[in-house]
Amino acid sequence: MKMVQMVRLFGISGSPRRAATDWIIQEALRYSEERWNADTRYFSVRGKKLNFCLHCDHCIKEGGCVHDDGMNEVYLGFEWADAVLIGTPVYQGTLSGQAKVVLDRMRAFVASNPHALREKVGASVADGGDRIGGQEHAIRAITDFYLINEMVPVGGGAFGANLGATFWSKDKGAAGVKEDKEGVKSLYKTVDRLMEVCFMMKGEGKDTLNRR
Repeated sequence: MKMVQMVRLFGISGSPRRAATDWIIQEALRYSEERWNADTRYFSVRGKKLNFCLHCDHCIKEGGCVHDDGMNEVYLGFEWADAVLIGTPVYQGTLSGQAKVVLDRMRAFVASNPHALREKVGASVADGGDRIGGQEHAIRAITDFYLINEMVPVGGGAFGANLGATFWSKDKGAAGVKEDKEGVKSLYKTVDRLMEVCFMMKGEGKDTLNRR
């Protein structure tokens, strides 16, 4: 009997607070463990030292990043993962500055091998205090990062999740996104699609997916 391979999912919260985005990513990891038996890791930018990318080209000329900071944990997570879920709060109609730093600093990860992230699967989630405040713009920025780095971006599919999971927190933090039933539904749809694509990438057939 063929052994089903476990998916390794790396979840990143791009919020400097322990609030909505933190809850969403933690819930996504919990759901993936319970529903898909995934192996998970979690990283939050909260309280981490994350320096801006200087575009100094140290990573190209010397190898590695000139900064020695919290991104080291992110690099390890990306190296380990089959799939990545990045979440961000909406700031000024797009992703947070901390989330952008994470994406920018991944340049050092791929500098020595531009194909280092090839065929890893990525999904996105965004939450905002307004119902329509830039969630999809934030998701598209993360999706562009996946595309540029040869990853396989996925959304949650039509009728409910589309580009990825979106939440309306009503500026009530974790309590607000918990109350957003449509947002939670979009999260589960997005995680399900993320896992399905990962299993397909691993060569698991429809029978494996139908047993879940």
